[in-house]
Amino acid sequence: MILPSWRDWLFSAKAFLASMLALYIALAFDLPRPYWAMAAVYVVANPLAGATSSKGLYRAFGTLIGASAAVFFVPLFVNAPELLSLVVALWTGCLLYVSMLDRTPRSYVFMLAGYSLPLIALPEVGAPEQIFDVALARSEEIIIGITCATVVGAVVFPTSIGTALSTRITGWLDDAAGWAEEILRGEGALPVTPLRRQKLAADISGLDLIISQLSYDAATRDVVPHARELRGRLLMLLPLLSSLADRLHALKAQEGALSPEFATLLQRVADWLARGRHPDPAEADALIAAMKALRPEEAADWDALMRASALDRLGEIVALWSDCLTLTADIERGQHAGPWRPRFRHRRVVGPARHYDFGLMLFSAGSTVLATLVASLFWIASGWSNGASAVMMTAVACSFFAAMDRPAPFIRFMAVWCGVSLVVSGVYLFGILPHVHDFEMLVLVFAPPFLLLGLMIPRPQFTMLAMLLAVNTASFVAMQNRYSVDFGTFANEGFAAMAGLTFAFVWTVATRPFGVEIAARRLVRAGWADLAQTASGRNRGDSERLAGRMLDRLGQLVPRLAAIEDRELAKVDGFAEVRIGFNIVELQKTRRAVAAEARAAIDAVLAGVVTLYRTRVASRTLVPPPDELCVALDDALRLAAHQEHGEARRTLDALVGLRRVFFPETPGPAGGFLPEHRGQPMLMAAE
Repeated sequence: MILPSWRDWLFSAKAFLASMLALYIALAFDLPRPYWAMAAVYVVANPLAGATSSKGLYRAFGTLIGASAAVFFVPLFVNAPELLSLVVALWTGCLLYVSMLDRTPRSYVFMLAGYSLPLIALPEVGAPEQIFDVALARSEEIIIGITCATVVGAVVFPTSIGTALSTRITGWLDDAAGWAEEILRGEGALPVTPLRRQKLAADISGLDLIISQLSYDAATRDVVPHARELRGRLLMLLPLLSSLADRLHALKAQEGALSPEFATLLQRVADWLARGRHPDPAEADALIAAMKALRPEEAADWDALMRASALDRLGEIVALWSDCLTLTADIERGQHAGPWRPRFRHRRVVGPARHYDFGLMLFSAGSTVLATLVASLFWIASGWSNGASAVMMTAVACSFFAAMDRPAPFIRFMAVWCGVSLVVSGVYLFGILPHVHDFEMLVLVFAPPFLLLGLMIPRPQFTMLAMLLAVNTASFVAMQNRYSVDFGTFANEGFAAMAGLTFAFVWTVATRPFGVEIAARRLVRAGWADLAQTASGRNRGDSERLAGRMLDRLGQLVPRLAAIEDRELAKVDGFAEVRIGFNIVELQKTRRAVAAEARAAIDAVLAGVVTLYRTRVASRTLVPPPDELCVALDDALRLAAHQEHGEARRTLDALVGLRRVFFPETPGPAGGFLPEHRGQPMLMAAE
């Protein structure tokens, strides 16, 4: 067990200070539910000052939108409870769907606005004339808590979000450097990317989250453009490393061993990467010059093509790595970061495009709508006085975990710890608080549990648990200016909350029995469909966005593959498919510059790729590429090698890339590629 660090203790003390300050202010203004201010602190509390500010701002906006909706809808539909229930359910589900479309911390605005309507509106349906006062008070209490959390986080020993970003970048670069060294020294030169290396794409999501919060931290606002440039280059490194590993594997398989000059160059690059984050920039120029000197002027045969392609990838990796180190240094300097000149300029980096599974998202939102509506109708039919609390907890639980592949275990987790919060709250309400007569004593009795919970929030594996316990305990204690507690009321409210969570759990188990497998398969098929569309001529001017979508898909797929055992899905190499996308787009761009015969051969290759991926989508299996596609690729290689236009090198490189991805174990075409071999058939080497 790892003991809490001094930073954990500092964060916990700051969160507790902010919560007590919020509670004191809310009590001083005699607000009806001051405990909401206390709970709001623990909802937005984060060790990083910028993250606290951003989440606080989003929570304020979400609460105001939800409160405004309550003021509008309750008087309008108060005499039609079934219609009001439908409006509340649709509002919650629609805003939940919008929140899933925005995969940044800003999505919290929409999700919170969605379930704030039932939280504010449903308890007041019996007294609609009070809805404005209740909505106003709720907004005031939430904003007091948010303000206290933000001010304390920014003033009392603030921790800049730039520190967390630098730590994440360093860890990612170390992992990428480790993979690059494996490739360059021979151990990782494989035609298929190992799953543990594909995980690097998933790790970018952690960087995205931090980058999106940089503008809320005064110390890091100036580095936002640099951070976005860095993200694109980090993602671009991944398919290039995968491509280099494949080329080196092919060269060793064909030649038995690399030439001494090439092997020496690879060792130099590996040594340069091993120097960490402070290599000599001049050495990068020297390495790139050495690669140009080794690169053959003409592609005389298949081996020469492979060497040229490997050297091109190596040069791009060195340029990208140098850019990443420069950008990282600029980010660490914070607001002093200035303009920079990129070394990697001949290819556009990966764009910020995202992949969305609209079908599953709509299903999740629809399930939340129905769960909220069914719970509401049961409340109306039964006449249960505390039924509003059950509906509220149903809406909150279903919304909170809607984006999960299997939300039921998380809702069960929430229900269990909600029960624990009820027990703790009961102990305080009936055993401790009757003996407390001033605010100072209240702070002392609240300190032990809330300081311990604050120690858990900075640890990702305990964040959800600690936040649930802190927020639920503060809410169930329901601290007021005057001690007035009735055991019957407390028990009924607690039972209603547990009933709502239990119903949400049962509903989710019944309506969403599928889990990770279906989401993973849909991601794979979406990638295949994207490649088929691109090869058919669509998206051809969108290479960086295509790569962004595919790498984002891979980032979503890898954690799912780690959680299931599916031999078919395990064969999918996400980086290889990104390389296919790059090469298809390159062929679409250069095909018009070649002679008619070569263009027809390239079109035949693209048509074969379209057929292959449409077949995979239709059959839902990883259908192997047909031999006819291999023949088409070899014909296109022969004809493209005879072209003398400026795009010939890019065309050949794209064709080599497709040939290696689709047929990594098939020997390259025999014969020469130079013009004097024009008309000679390209024979396949004997296997």
